[in-house]
Amino acid sequence: MKALECNKDVPTPIGPYSTAIISGSTLYVSGQIGIDPQTASLVPGGVTAEVKQIFTNLDSVLKSLNLNSSNVLMASIFLLKMSDFKIVNELYAEWVNGKCPPARQTVAVSELPANANIEISIVAEIV
Repeated sequence: MKALECNKDVPTPIGPYSTAIISGSTLYVSGQIGIDPQTASLVPGGVTAEVKQIFTNLDSVLKSLNLNSSNVLMASIFLLKMSDFKIVNELYAEWVNGKCPPARQTVAVSELPANANIEISIVAEIV
C-alpha cells in the first residue's frame, strides 16, 4: 500500500489522511469536497459549482495515473440536501459518460467539512 503523490491540481487534505492510496491494482480516493486547489477554499456558487470542482479534482487524481472516470468502480456521494439529488445526478451522468456507470451510493448527511454541500469519494481500477 502506498500514498499517491498528488500535484498542485489536487487540494491538500484538510485532515490527517491521504488524498489517495494505491493497493495492488486499486486506487482509493478520499472524499473530495469542492475545494479549489489554488485558493484552498470552497468554491462559491453552491452545489453545482462544488460538484464541478470535485470532478475536476477527481480527474486530476485519476489523470496522474493515466486513468479517467471510465476506470471508476465505485462512487460514494454524501449530500447535505437530498433536494440537490437531481442536479448532482445530471452532473454525475456527464462525468461518467459511459454505458456501464460505476456502482454508487448516495446518502444524506447532516454536515460536511468546510460547510460543503457535497462530498464524493471513489474507488478505481488501475490498468
